[in-house]
Amino acid sequence: MKSLASPPCLRLIPTAHRQLHSRQSSSACYIHGVSSVKKSNSLSFSSSASEKELRSSFVQTAAVRHVTGSLIRGEGLRFAIVVARFNEVVTKLLLEGAIETFKKYSVREEDIEVIWVPGSFEIGVVAQNLGKSGKYHAVLCIGAVIRGDTTHYDAVANSAASGVLSAGINSGVPCIFGVLTCEDMDQALNRSGGKAGNKGAETALTALEMASLFEHHLK
Repeated sequence: MKSLASPPCLRLIPTAHRQLHSRQSSSACYIHGVSSVKKSNSLSFSSSASEKELRSSFVQTAAVRHVTGSLIRGEGLRFAIVVARFNEVVTKLLLEGAIETFKKYSVREEDIEVIWVPGSFEIGVVAQNLGKSGKYHAVLCIGAVIRGDTTHYDAVANSAASGVLSAGINSGVPCIFGVLTCEDMDQALNRSGGKAGNKGAETALTALEMASLFEHHLK
């Protein structure tokens, strides 16, 4: 009896174990298969979505209209240049750089008007009135503020910057900031025709581009 009972026992245990293992394996395979399919679908969907987004982005980019001012010719454009007399040794060089640049771009001398003011602090109010006059396409604001021993430098530099900004916003005419704010005279001279270039010339280029932008695209 023992010999008869024993073999079925021996057969049952491994069979049950194999069946259980088989179910677990098939279940694991099934789950793995589903997760693999899901992962595959997910990747496919993600890839497809990315392609659609890329195409959509490309189409939108291709349809965007880009507008910029021209630096080819400045003929017919009129400019006012507000120049501070304070630190005149520097501001005269900046003014010369601006006028030379205008001439290179075919701006006529009769279309350039220079207005002198005592210092950089006074530039903003004059620039605003010139902008509102309707006579000019852009107003250049040229000055030089050099740091001294007191906090006067900070007050003037900040007021000059905010004054030029307000002049442009309130008048609706580009008012270009060309006020140097330097630590010493050497820095100022380097930026008014020295090794750092001439910021007056750079201001004129900015004025040309902004005047062209407003005249031809933003009217």
